[in-house]
Amino acid sequence: MTRTVVVTDSSAYLPDKMVKQYGLHVVPLYVHFGEQTFRDRVDLTSAAFYEKLRDADSLPTTSQPSVGDFVELYRRLSQEAEGIVSVHISSDISGTVDSALTARQTLIAEATTAGEKPPAIHVIDSRCTSMGLGLLTTAAARAAAEGQSAEEVARMVEGLIPRVMVVFVVDTLEYLHKGGRIGGAAALVGSVLQVKPVLYFNEGRIDVLEKVRTTRKAKRRLLEIIEERMGTGTTVHAAITHADAPDEAEKLRQQVTERFNCVEMFVCELSPAIATHVGPGTVGLAFYPERV
Repeated sequence: MTRTVVVTDSSAYLPDKMVKQYGLHVVPLYVHFGEQTFRDRVDLTSAAFYEKLRDADSLPTTSQPSVGDFVELYRRLSQEAEGIVSVHISSDISGTVDSALTARQTLIAEATTAGEKPPAIHVIDSRCTSMGLGLLTTAAARAAAEGQSAEEVARMVEGLIPRVMVVFVVDTLEYLHKGGRIGGAAALVGSVLQVKPVLYFNEGRIDVLEKVRTTRKAKRRLLEIIEERMGTGTTVHAAITHADAPDEAEKLRQQVTERFNCVEMFVCELSPAIATHVGPGTVGLAFYPERV
C-alpha cells in the first residue's frame, strides 16, 4: 500500500506530463457557459475555452467541485494509501476547500459509525492558486515519493505556504471585477486606463502590490520583484503561467532561468476556471527560495 497520495484541483493546471510523473490526483472545478457545464481540463481544454469565450454573449461562471466529487475520490484513495494530502485553491476565492473538508468529515463519520479506523485526510488551503498551488503540489508529491507520512507531508506544505509568492499582471480588471474575485484590487476599478497593477496573493486574497503606467512595465516588474525578494543568482523554485499569451510566458521563462538557479521551473496555461476571472493576456510568476 502506498504511504501517502497527493490530491489537488484543476486550478493548479499542471501539465499532464507532470501530473503523471508525480502520480497526482486532480479534482476538476466547473466552468459554466450559460446552460452548458464543463469539467475543467476534462471536458474543456484551454484552446476550446478561449474560442468559446470570444463567441460568448456574457462571461462564463465557475463553481467548486462538489462534496460528492471529493467523497468518491477520497473513498477510493483511502483503500490504496495510508494517508491523503489534499492541497487546494485559496478559500478566499473558491469554495473548493469547504467541499473537501465536508467530504473528509463525511468519510470520518462513516468510519466511526462502522467502528472502523477513520481515513487520514489532510486538507490544506494553499492561500493561492495556479502556479503557486502547482509549486506546493509538486513539493508535496516529492515528499510523498520519499516515503513521508501524510502528516509529515502536510506539515511541510503548511510551512512552505508563507514562502511562496505569486505575482501577476492582467490586461484588464474587467474579468476579476465581474467575477467577484477582485479582492483588494477593487479600489482600482474605474482607474484602469491610468494604471496597470501588479497583483499578488496577499493572505489568500488578490491585492495590489504595485501600480505602474503601462502593461510592458508591469510585466517587466514581475522579473524585478523576484530579484528584489530573492537576489540575483539565488536558487529558487519557479513557475510561470499565462492566459493565451505563450510568447510572453516563454520570454519570462528565459529571463528567469538566465538570472536564477532554478531547481524547478515549469510553464503552464491558466486553467479555464481561473482564466475566466483574469482574462486573456494575463501573465504570472510564482516562486520560493530553496532552503539550504
